[in-house]
Amino acid sequence: MPDYQIREVLTRKELMQFVRFPDELYKDCPQYVPALHGDQVRSLTRVAPLDYCTHKMWMVLDGERVAGRICAMINPRYNELYGRRRARFGWFDCIRDLEVARLLLGTAEAWAREQGMDEIHGPLYYNTFGKQGMLIEGYENVPPFNCLYNFPYYNDFVRELGYVKECDWVQYKMVANHGVPDKARRVSRLVKERYNLHFGSIAALKKDKARVREFFQVYNKSFARTVLNFVPLTDKEIEEEAAAVMPFLSDKSSGLLLDENEQIVGFGISFPSISRALQKAKGKLFPLGWWYLWRALHDYEITDLMVNGASPEWQNKGVSAVYYEEMADKARKIGNRWAISNPQIESNSAVNIWNSYEHEPFMRRRCYIKNI
Repeated sequence: MPDYQIREVLTRKELMQFVRFPDELYKDCPQYVPALHGDQVRSLTRVAPLDYCTHKMWMVLDGERVAGRICAMINPRYNELYGRRRARFGWFDCIRDLEVARLLLGTAEAWAREQGMDEIHGPLYYNTFGKQGMLIEGYENVPPFNCLYNFPYYNDFVRELGYVKECDWVQYKMVANHGVPDKARRVSRLVKERYNLHFGSIAALKKDKARVREFFQVYNKSFARTVLNFVPLTDKEIEEEAAAVMPFLSDKSSGLLLDENEQIVGFGISFPSISRALQKAKGKLFPLGWWYLWRALHDYEITDLMVNGASPEWQNKGVSAVYYEEMADKARKIGNRWAISNPQIESNSAVNIWNSYEHEPFMRRRCYIKNI
């Protein structure tokens, strides 16, 4: 019988065990996409959300062997915004043993109760910008680099331990090089003419710090009312995300829609898929990980549709038709065959946009919640 022990992650050695555990757990899984170890260490120790979030990490050990891991977090900005007393869990991985899951989640729940919380939900990140949602459909597919992958038994374990569905996110795979239907083009033309809209330069945006801040402020406003559990980014988080994301944006695959006063109306952001490159890198940039990633960033056969949105005053005016047409036309120019949509809440009517394209279900992921 295994002699499982729960241990809080406190030392550098333990942190690296925590980060590397999925490499061993998923070593024979062809769909799993490893995160870069350095990125994971930063996320767990010194990212901007930790200025206001509290968190703790634990591992379950079977002797010297890691059998599971979990991170529990409290985001006070979320609780204040929504009037909740919720903790969240993430970085949840375990071997196929319910007792390991029980130890991990039970420890996270006990800590949350000690902090005055009465609910816990997840898997989530500190804010809305990170990986979230436990995979429940689409196990045969390779996920985008910014999405979680997990074995099916994870869902069995959390349900057995009293967790229930809070919400589902859905993703679709689209044929990217067929353009948009004629009806969508007509709508796009009418909207552009009516409101005197035009496209700006992503390359120019990247060079202008004030415009970058404006972009993220529009991002904050875009999703404040439409995305469940959304928490606006702070100024420091904006600076951090801008530094991480902006270098990889390109006019080849993304679009920035402006009004006659050069204000940002809407946006559609996509990246070349780097999932296969990360699989080859195996969590490391060196010696060859950087090369795999560099090559992937120049291959547009598959793109990940990262985020799209419109400023609140422009929502429900048809502007999505404008930037979707632009991105579809760009997809044909760059040889983009397939596009994977970002996770969207199933109840959000915006998911209906994909009915205008040849598409198929790709993945479904779930946020679970439990009263504690």
